[in-house]
Amino acid sequence: MPLPAEYQRASLDFERFLVDARDISGLNTTHMVWNMVVGVLHTFRRRLPVAEALRFANVLPPVLRAIFVADWDVDEPQRVFEDRATLTREVQALRAAHNFSPDSAIHDVAQALRRHVDEAELDRVLATLPAGARDYWTV
Repeated sequence: MPLPAEYQRASLDFERFLVDARDISGLNTTHMVWNMVVGVLHTFRRRLPVAEALRFANVLPPVLRAIFVADWDVDEPQRVFEDRATLTREVQALRAAHNFSPDSAIHDVAQALRRHVDEAELDRVLATLPAGARDYWTV
């Protein structure tokens, strides 16, 4: 089997995702977008059991999948989905001194993500996850 295209072009696809997230969020650079993306993915991950989180991760492109599972403390207590403002504050708390995430961070990353995944597959997986998961990624 040849090297799958999604792995062959993973860095280029990730850069395109970051540019989309940058443009949607109004941030100036992809460096500024980095903490926002990590924060949004990890905030979501904290609300899923490991098996469900891995099912979600399988929908993501390779680099986003790696970010989603990076530095994961699987023994951390699972959190519940709260209101958007509370979730956004959690995103913004990641490396707070270097975090430029706007109040629209979750929406912005969700919009960029939907441009880079199979939306039908994403929605199919989200429908199998706990309450709040679908709302988290709604645009």
